[in-house]
Amino acid sequence: MNRRYVLRRLLQVLPAVASILIVTFAVVQAAPGDPVVAVAGESGNEEYYAFMREKFGLDRPVVEQFWTYATNVLRGDMGVSFVQGQEVVSLILERVPATLLLMGSALLVSTVGGVALGALAARRPFGPFDLGLSTGALIGYALPSFWLAQLAMLTIAFRTGWFPIQGMTDARADYSGLAHYLDIARHLVLPSLVLAASEVALITRIARTGILAEMDSDYVRVAQAKGLSSTGALVHHALRNALLPVVTVVGTRIGFLFSGAVLVETVFGWPGLGRLVLSAAQTRDHPLLLGMVLVVAFSLVLSNLLTDLLYARVDPRIRYR
Repeated sequence: MNRRYVLRRLLQVLPAVASILIVTFAVVQAAPGDPVVAVAGESGNEEYYAFMREKFGLDRPVVEQFWTYATNVLRGDMGVSFVQGQEVVSLILERVPATLLLMGSALLVSTVGGVALGALAARRPFGPFDLGLSTGALIGYALPSFWLAQLAMLTIAFRTGWFPIQGMTDARADYSGLAHYLDIARHLVLPSLVLAASEVALITRIARTGILAEMDSDYVRVAQAKGLSSTGALVHHALRNALLPVVTVVGTRIGFLFSGAVLVETVFGWPGLGRLVLSAAQTRDHPLLLGMVLVVAFSLVLSNLLTDLLYARVDPRIRYR
């Protein structure tokens, strides 16, 4: 891997995140509503509102507010939440593990499951299994995460009682050690499956299409002519080359996973970043909302960089300069 390419891509992260921050700051400032009223309530008088604006620095010009915020961010200070009164960095760090666990589980399930289902469908294209899987994939991709989460809660959690409905752990139990981790895993099953549903459908379709294209290529036909079975040709030759578009999709779907996590975490009461950003948007908590956007934007740019770097691992023909 060319180190100059990696360094150049890392340097591109800063202007990309800065541009997103500028646009987001402008959108937040232009949004209707007064954050002071949202925090202090509608029963205050003008003197109290003026005091709160001065306290939060909202009485200064917008350009000065942005300059102050940008310089503070460069020093690692994202400000203090208007509503919760805590540092934004500490609030985000408290919620990051839960969201990473949820998104990582959903990403693992969707990637492994999608590739496996796509390979099974490609073994007998246009057969009953392939047609049924394609129909199910289209339905799964079309279902909204919020509606699917409510459906899973009503039909699976309520009726069977197999999985918890809310939270990350059982508040009535004081588990420790292995029992604690098993409790988290039990709470994780439904949210991660719901979040992974649409991604499984998409990756299944992409993996199936890529494998079918590779199975029809000359090098696979030559391998089969030498006596290699169809399954062996699929596993040892076609699958690896078909993974390149899958890697592309996985890297670019991180943002969609996070947007889905906002809804899924709200339904299942999962204590992650999704609920935090929703609360910040509802209360117009500017520092917390901008801090969340900055973290998500940096994560998206970094995930795209990692996706590019994975290309060379999946396909040795690719070289970056």
